[in-house]
Amino acid sequence: MSQRSNKMAVHSAKQKNSDKSRPFVASMILILGTVVLILSIALSVLYGAADINLQTIWHSVTQFDPTQSAHQVIRNLRIPRGLAAALIGAALAVSGAIMQGMTRNALASPSIMGVTAGAGFTMAIALAINPQPSSIMMMLSAFVGAGLGAGIVFGVGTISKSGLTPVKLALAGTAVTTMLSALSSAFTIHFNIAKDLSFWYAGGVASVQWVHVQLLAPVTIIGLIISLFLAKSITVLNLGDDVAKGLGQQTVLVKVIAIIVVLILTGAAVSVAGTIGFIGLVIPHITRFLVGVNYRWIIPTAAVLGALLLVLADTASRMINPPFETPVGTVTALVGVPFFLYLARKEGRGL
Repeated sequence: MSQRSNKMAVHSAKQKNSDKSRPFVASMILILGTVVLILSIALSVLYGAADINLQTIWHSVTQFDPTQSAHQVIRNLRIPRGLAAALIGAALAVSGAIMQGMTRNALASPSIMGVTAGAGFTMAIALAINPQPSSIMMMLSAFVGAGLGAGIVFGVGTISKSGLTPVKLALAGTAVTTMLSALSSAFTIHFNIAKDLSFWYAGGVASVQWVHVQLLAPVTIIGLIISLFLAKSITVLNLGDDVAKGLGQQTVLVKVIAIIVVLILTGAAVSVAGTIGFIGLVIPHITRFLVGVNYRWIIPTAAVLGALLLVLADTASRMINPPFETPVGTVTALVGVPFFLYLARKEGRGL
């Protein structure tokens, strides 16, 4: 009996030490991840179709000469592209982390829960109405569509007698995503806007300019700041609605704010980069494995890792078949599809 008690005491001590080490591990990941992210953005600026060295990059920043084409390429194309990739990766990763924590569904992500498909549907409508829409119009269309997709998914999942369960949420998300994608294709064919939407379906940041970064940055930063304030509430909500209510949390209010944050982050990312799947699915799981289940660490760590993944994926998309570019959505899918199949096989256990 005493031997069993000793084993339990040792196990408890190990668990406490593990819990204490998580903040240290998370802090190190944040610091090292940020350093690697900066280096990755520099690599993204360095590598491309044009042969540009580090000295030219430095001069383009400190001594910009508009008459030199290399300086124009760096300042107007590569730097905004790298910054946009980081912002979009962070937005998608945090959106996925919030959705998985809020719904307690290991398969929840913007691309699976109808958010991305909804944004694409309303963007197709916007292009059908106005073939040359402004960046602001496309972003607003994406926000509306993201809300439409999420609203339908959560509405379908809640009308049943047993309420919104993780399985029903995943099934509803898959069905709504398929429906909205089919409607988007119908609009694309009928109004002959396939060429205009082709960049969105492929997904990527090749055509990003400073105007996109100027629209994307404030929206993404605001969404990330709000998500940090929600982190503690999502940690409690991840324990289950009954436990959260027992602890005095206003679960409905937290969920509403969390959904709004997801719509803001996903809508902004999709309006600029199109369909880039699996970042919101893969990164939250990797983050929880590294830093535990406290969302005060999960959200900032997921933001850094998501940004890093998309910047590296964008750089890799230029290296696969130079001088042509492979859609960055294809690169992220190569990482995400096996991971998705692994999660599906486990039936979402372990969240």
